Amino acid sequence: MSKSIVTYFSASGVTAALSKKLAKAIGADCAEIVPAQKYTNADLNWQNDKSRSSVEMKDRSCRPAIASRIDNMADYDMVFVGFPIWWYREPSIIDTFMEMYDFTGKTIVPFATSGGSGLGDSQANMQALAPKAKVVSGRRFSSSASESELSEWGKKYI
Repeated sequence: MSKSIVTYFSASGVTAALSKKLAKAIGADCAEIVPAQKYTNADLNWQNDKSRSSVEMKDRSCRPAIASRIDNMADYDMVFVGFPIWWYREPSIIDTFMEMYDFTGKTIVPFATSGGSGLGDSQANMQALAPKAKVVSGRRFSSSASESELSEWGKKYI
């Protein structure tokens, strides 16, 4: 059995709740990807072209700073990465996360929360940022996903 960690970025708390439920369901460690500058409600207004999230997502080279590192990332060979879907892909802070660590030989399992949008290009984007890892296709979950549903899905990878 491999050593697993569930990492996540959550802007509103939905992805945090799902990630903690997943970690418990599969017996994995859990760590939050915390932005150095917290996102406000105004920052998250996707209808405002000048909001922080809109500006970040339009600039594919944008790398929002992360407040801390996971010191023992080398200990894990299975890394679940959770995030809300923004503009049909992973938020730019996930790109920062993917570039922070050496994921050589690890399996990366993306998962997302969304009312209906799929993961879009997230797998391909994350694979390009961690070319020596295996990034699987992942899955989108609703906020009401049960622990048994998460367990059944997550245990396919561990």
